[in-house]
Amino acid sequence: MPKSIHRPEYDALRALIRELRTERGLTQTAVSEQLGRTQSFMSDIERGVRRIDALELRDLCQLLDTDLPHFIDELERRLDQRPTSARKVRAKPSPRRRRT
Repeated sequence: MPKSIHRPEYDALRALIRELRTERGLTQTAVSEQLGRTQSFMSDIERGVRRIDALELRDLCQLLDTDLPHFIDELERRLDQRPTSARKVRAKPSPRRRRT
């Protein structure tokens, strides 16, 4: 699976981040400062210039008055609403091997 910020799924992620931020009346600068980052941090994420890792997303969710599981549920809902031709088949997780 490609690791690109240019996948349509990443567009949905960025849109949801921007939507939650603006609904809460927060600027990119305000959010970035609360995260201890420069304003360009949020700008780059929202424009698709920079990827966001899981821990950064968790911190961001807390600032946006949500939690990571709810954020992911909403993202999945939006991804599932895309036209069938835009959906990709999700890879099934491989079973974990038990240590003996």
